[in-house]
Amino acid sequence: MSVTIGVFDSGFGGLTVLRELLPLIPGAHYVYLGDTARLPYGSKSQTTIARYAVESARFLESRGADHLVVACNTASALALEQIAASVHIPVTGVIEPAVSTARQRHPDANVLVLATAATVQSHAYRTRCAAHGLHATERACPLLVPLVEEGWIDHPVTREVIRIYLQEALAAGTPRAVLLGCTHYPLIAPSIQSSLRELGSEAEVIDSARATAVSVERAVHHMGELSYGEATFECYVTDSVEKFERLGSNFLGRPVKGVQLVDLGG
Repeated sequence: MSVTIGVFDSGFGGLTVLRELLPLIPGAHYVYLGDTARLPYGSKSQTTIARYAVESARFLESRGADHLVVACNTASALALEQIAASVHIPVTGVIEPAVSTARQRHPDANVLVLATAATVQSHAYRTRCAAHGLHATERACPLLVPLVEEGWIDHPVTREVIRIYLQEALAAGTPRAVLLGCTHYPLIAPSIQSSLRELGSEAEVIDSARATAVSVERAVHHMGELSYGEATFECYVTDSVEKFERLGSNFLGRPVKGVQLVDLGG
């Protein structure tokens, strides 16, 4: 039986979650929405973020989504309950899967969360970590998103910025795991891991995109919504189609073509 999975983000980063989903549930049809006209969500109020996210969730449900993946840390942190209440399909955010993975691999451990300033200020990771018996230190890394979007994935400047952020964070403690609390960060996960080793840390990098995809795959199989064949996907954005097609291919690891423009309102 075929299943349609809706994936939502305010921009490009959620494509890293889609990239992980494609091989895990290969027979599914994926509908991706990037709310590019209204990003960044992190600069908005919680009320506005919830309104934007709910509109996006309802759009994906209207496109036939059987499952919804909120591939946006800000929306997952500040609006997941409102999103879940607004649709009639299962909803998975990106925070709980990453934290659950950390707990399974490193119970009762200290963990370091790397995220955007907005996600850190929400303390969503710290709250979920505490609920799972983990002790979290959160570190905002505001320079990493623009560097990734610039395409400087394996660039000396990016590697140096990562090293500086990690050096400062590690001075506050010795984590067993480092959670990537932004969906842009999986693209620089190898550099983060190598920088940790250079700084003498044996911490494991936990990719929230990968953890989220595994969680969705389990849910789909548990519900008996098995899919076979080759995955298909369609992409919608609320602005900047050409930019999304150009940058999106870096995040998805394959060409992103035929992106459609949709108006979700103001």
